[in-house]
Amino acid sequence: MCVYVARTGVVPTVPVAAVGWLTWRGTLAGVPLLSSLIERIDEALKRDDVKAGVITGEKDNFSGGYDMNALDELQEGKAGPELIRTLTNILETARKPFVAAINGPALGAGFEVAMACNARIATPTAKLRLPELKLGLIPGGGGTQRLPRLVGLRNAIEILLTSKPVHGEEAHKLGLVDAIVPADKLLENARQMALDIWARRKPWVSSLYKTDKLEPLGKAREILNEARGQAPSLQHSQVCLDVIEEGIVSGPDAGLSKERKAFQILLKSDTCKEGARKRRDQARSRL
Repeated sequence: MCVYVARTGVVPTVPVAAVGWLTWRGTLAGVPLLSSLIERIDEALKRDDVKAGVITGEKDNFSGGYDMNALDELQEGKAGPELIRTLTNILETARKPFVAAINGPALGAGFEVAMACNARIATPTAKLRLPELKLGLIPGGGGTQRLPRLVGLRNAIEILLTSKPVHGEEAHKLGLVDAIVPADKLLENARQMALDIWARRKPWVSSLYKTDKLEPLGKAREILNEARGQAPSLQHSQVCLDVIEEGIVSGPDAGLSKERKAFQILLKSDTCKEGARKRRDQARSRL
């Protein structure tokens, strides 16, 4: 993953404006690269000539999330999950708006970073997915809390428990992304959206504290209890529902705290270790 910040951006057909561009390459592959991304965002926040930021991926890939080698690092106790949480917290609380320009797959932690931005704009070929439950895990960067607030509880539970991908137009319909544009217009539109948010021409939204998509508490508990009866009787599936419920009942900050603790416990489980091994073997067989 290569990250850089540039004041003038990369869209030659658009007048120069003070937008910080952050482009990453491939996966969020470990602690050094996450630290680099946080440093570049911090640089953009400190510069007076940068008014807003756009985060995008290289070519036709937004982010592949954690790779299997990085997952091994997590199981060894390295600080990757905490850096993801630091990154998403910085984006959500920054005094400058950030827009995710999703130009292809946005998976796992990459998707969670996009949800922490103030807005998301995508191409029709974008694919958003949280595959953690296929690995015996739950999302560890706020996905259990932000997703229900963006798409509603029932939709979020389906996306999380099945690990199904959500493609461009469906993502727009659900509220995961704010607009769908052609690939050759993506950066131009993302740049303009970021500046519009900075100028208050568009709303400055913090997805973690949205409530308009959440059902009333009584209805939410009905949906969660129904999901518990239908979900696989696997530890991580039931833990995921417990973590979601904590955020709805006690607030998103409490939900994030429970998510963090649950992620660390599941990371050391036999199910997670076996899931990671199978994914590595599948990756090797495709080479």
